[in-house]
Amino acid sequence: MSLALFSLAGKVVIVTGSGRGLGRTIAKGMAAAGAAVVTCSRTLAEAESAAEEIAKAHGQAVAVAADVARPADCERLVATAVARFGRLDVMHCNASIDAPQPADQVDPDSLQKVLAVNVGGYLHSAQAAARQMMRQGGGGSIVMTSSTGSLVGFPGLVSYCISKGGVDQMVRTLAVEWAGRGIRVNAFNPGYMEHPMTGTESFDHSPEIEAEAIARTPMRRRGRVEELVGPAIFLASDASSFMTGTVLPVDGGWCAA
Repeated sequence: MSLALFSLAGKVVIVTGSGRGLGRTIAKGMAAAGAAVVTCSRTLAEAESAAEEIAKAHGQAVAVAADVARPADCERLVATAVARFGRLDVMHCNASIDAPQPADQVDPDSLQKVLAVNVGGYLHSAQAAARQMMRQGGGGSIVMTSSTGSLVGFPGLVSYCISKGGVDQMVRTLAVEWAGRGIRVNAFNPGYMEHPMTGTESFDHSPEIEAEAIARTPMRRRGRVEELVGPAIFLASDASSFMTGTVLPVDGGWCAA
C-alpha cells in the first residue's frame, strides 16, 4: 500500500478547538501531512498562535475565532476556509469542554453548557461542512474527537460521558445519512492522555486518578497527544476511504481490559 494514501496534500482541513492541546497538535499534524489548515478557537490569539506555528514550519494556515456552540460561527468558519483556500475537504470536530460533578449534583446549567459545545458544536460544525461538501461535490471526511467516556463509565464525569455517547451515535447516524453523497463520518476515542482537557486539570491529574489510569491501562501509561495525530490523519485521508460510521478507540487497551 502506498504511503501516498495518507497524504493530505491539496486538501483543506478545519480543526475546531485547535488553539491549544490536542486540537493544536492535530492541526500541526494535518499541516505536516500536506493540508492547508484553518485553526479555530474561541480566543483569536490562540488560533493565531497555532496558525503561526504551522506557517513557521512552512505549512499553510489561517486562524478564525469561533464558538462552535453557535451555528452562525460554524457557517462563518467554513466560509472562511472556502474564501481563503477555495474548498473544504475535511472537518475535524474537536472543541470540547467538561464540568466534573458527582451525578447526583449535576446542575442543569453545567449539563446544558457541556451538551451545547460537545454535541451541538459537533453537529453544527458537521452540518456546515457537509453543506459545503455537497455544494462543491466530491464528498469529504468529517472526523470527530470522541472519548472512551462514550464506551465505559467514569465516576464524576456524567455530563461529559453523556455528550461523548451522543457524539458516537451522531457519527453513526450522519455516516448512514451522508454516505450516498460521498461524505464519510468517523470518530476516534482517546483514553487517558498526558494533556488534560481545559478546566479538568485537578480532576484528571489527581494522584488517585493518575494511579488508577495507569493501573487500568494495559500499556501502563497515559497516551501522548502526538499519538492521536496518526489516527486523525488516517480517518481524514484516502487511507480510510471505505470506512464510515466507525468509532475507533485509541486508549492503550483500556476498553479491552
